[in-house]
Amino acid sequence: MSEASAQKRIEAARFLDALRVQCSVIGALIMRELHTRYGKRGLGYAWLFLEPMLLAVLVVSLKMFSRERHYGAGIGVVPFIVLGYTMFIMFRGIWNRADSALEANLPLMYHRMVTLFDILLSRALLEAAASMTAFAMLIGLCIMLDMADLPARPLYFFTGFLQYFWFSFALSMIVCGATYENSTLQKFVHPISYILLPLSGAFFMVKWFPHNFHGLIAYWPMTSMFEEMRYGWFEAAPDDFFYPAYVITICMVLTLLGLLSIKLVRRKVELK
Repeated sequence: MSEASAQKRIEAARFLDALRVQCSVIGALIMRELHTRYGKRGLGYAWLFLEPMLLAVLVVSLKMFSRERHYGAGIGVVPFIVLGYTMFIMFRGIWNRADSALEANLPLMYHRMVTLFDILLSRALLEAAASMTAFAMLIGLCIMLDMADLPARPLYFFTGFLQYFWFSFALSMIVCGATYENSTLQKFVHPISYILLPLSGAFFMVKWFPHNFHGLIAYWPMTSMFEEMRYGWFEAAPDDFFYPAYVITICMVLTLLGLLSIKLVRRKVELK
């Protein structure tokens, strides 16, 4: 075995060890967050997915009184709303909790292996798991009641979901860095999530708008991601209004800005 090959094996072993440590840290942070947020309250861990389920059910029940039961041929109003709202709840949870992530976990920053990136990622994964569980249970009930079908193109749905999670997590890093020691900006975090609800694409399709506006609306990243998730789930959904390459580019830029943001915040914490 050559010296170069041996060096590569050593580097690969070090990388795998570091990856195992990273996964262990994130797993421990998720369990800590679960226990802190849900472990000592009423329904306990079940509230993790019951909360988004109840919110989604309330929204769907209001829409059920409408005479319109389909958003076009093959797209039922109930699965449409379930998909849109449960996915938006994930974004809202990641976004809204980003401004308090550092303050709530400041003692953990004394541990060398724990980083602000780990804290934000563990919180984001927990929100994603809760929303996906709520979605799976509600859409499963819809399928049992013959109100929805199985996903027509599962790969597109999960690709859109992963892009949506990436986008949400990247923004959370920026929010965390921007709002640290800035109480004025913190006050805008929650209102912005309410503003983004009707603009996100969770409750509308691009094709509903006049043709002249299609390009403008579809290039809003959240709309593009929802269009891709709907194309993955509904057989009749169009494939003209989502742009994965564009969304991935946006997510990469936001991730870079987010990493720089939390790096600057980490320096401030270390100075205290």
